[in-house]
Amino acid sequence: MEQSKIDRINELARKSKAEGLTEAEKKEQALLRKEYIATIHRNLRAQLDNIDMINPDGSIENLGKKRRM
Repeated sequence: MEQSKIDRINELARKSKAEGLTEAEKKEQALLRKEYIATIHRNLRAQLDNIDMINPDGSIENLGKKRRM
């Protein structure tokens, strides 16, 4: 996610606490937050796809493949 979008999320959060948001700003904030969460989920999935776990029996299991089952 672009730094400018993160800055905008923070700007809207500060404004919300200080004076409140207009309906358009509330919609923008919700959209930006949704996009931010989707980015976090994508990054987490990518990390899980690259982690191998060694089971007690010595077998190796990829967490990404385990998640997709």
